[in-house]
Amino acid sequence: MKLRPSPRVRLCTLGLLLGSSLWLSACAPLVVGGIMGGTALVATDRRTSGTQVEDQGIEIKIAARLRDQLGGTVHINVNSYNRVVLLTGESVTDSDKAAAEHIAAGVDNVQRVVNEISVGFLSSLGSRSKDLLIASKVKASLVASNDLISNAFDIVVERGDVYLMGRVSEREANRATDLARSVGGVQKVVKLFEIISEEELARIQPAPAPASAPTSAASAANL
Repeated sequence: MKLRPSPRVRLCTLGLLLGSSLWLSACAPLVVGGIMGGTALVATDRRTSGTQVEDQGIEIKIAARLRDQLGGTVHINVNSYNRVVLLTGESVTDSDKAAAEHIAAGVDNVQRVVNEISVGFLSSLGSRSKDLLIASKVKASLVASNDLISNAFDIVVERGDVYLMGRVSEREANRATDLARSVGGVQKVVKLFEIISEEELARIQPAPAPASAPTSAASAANL
C-alpha cells in the first residue's frame, strides 16, 4: 500500500491502474511517497521530475502486462522508485511469482526488481484495509518528526510488513526505520533505500521559503 508523499501504483486483481487515478480501488493501495500531490510534493521528492514520470510509466506498463499475462489469479502491487521496482502482494503458485518478476524485468528502463510476492492465498479486503491504516500511521509518524522530510520516503505496506524506499542519508534511513517499527501492527520493516551522503543531501535540499514582506498595514503601524 502506498500512502506516500507522492503516490504509486499497485495492481489489485491486476485490473487497476488504467484509470485516471493510480491508486483508488478496493485494493487499498498501500503506498506513501510519489508524484501526485501537487507542486510541493514534487519539489521535495528527491528524484528528478523526469525520473518521477518515468517511474509512473514503469508502474503502469508492468501492471498492464501483469494483468494481460497473469489475469486475476494474483494480487500484485507494483511500485517503482528511481527505476527500482518493488513487487508485493500474493500469487497462488511459485511459477506465477517468477513470471511476475520476469515480466517486470522486461520493461524498459527497469534497473532492478525486488520480488517480495508471497506465495499462498490472496489477501482479503480486510487485510488490505489494515495495511492502509498502518501506512497512514507510518506516514503520520514521519510527518510529525521534525528531523525528516516525509515526502522523501515511499512507504509500501503488505500484510503488516513495511517497505521503505527513497533517496536518503544513513541518518534519515535509521530514523525512519525506528519510527516505522514503533507503529502498532507493523510486523517488520524492510529497507530498500538508496543511501546518499550528508553532503549530497545538503546539495539537494530545497531552499527555505523566503520570509514574506510585512503588510502595508503593519508597516504603517511601525511609522
